[in-house]
Amino acid sequence: MSRELVVEKELEIRFSEVDMMGVVWHGNYPLYLEDAREAFGAEFGLSYALYIKENVFVPIVKMDVDYKRPVRFGMRPVIRIEYVPTDAAKVIFDYKLYDKESGDVFLTARTVQVFMDRDYKLMWFSPDFYTQWKRQMGLTE
Repeated sequence: MSRELVVEKELEIRFSEVDMMGVVWHGNYPLYLEDAREAFGAEFGLSYALYIKENVFVPIVKMDVDYKRPVRFGMRPVIRIEYVPTDAAKVIFDYKLYDKESGDVFLTARTVQVFMDRDYKLMWFSPDFYTQWKRQMGLTE
């Protein structure tokens, strides 16, 4: 009983994001992933505003990034974010940065976030609001 939760957002590669070769500097890609998470939150209600309201931190504890092709100044690639369902007290997303016209994939990635309370203690079980969100999204019964 799981559904796909996906958001796509077009990016505009600015001159300030590239190195002297005109290629996006590798340290900027996590910012694109952040843009995707914010777009996902706006679309599906799992936003940083909600985390703040619920008094939890949701730090990234793992980020896997596979660089496939260079992204250059002036390009307008699309970042695709997909929620990965899990029973664990984690928020997992898969990403793909690609060219909409050619389908060329520039990057794939995955992030894993965990829940911490305001005392910076790891939460071993999903907070109630997250369990309720998953139910509302049709991800659990």
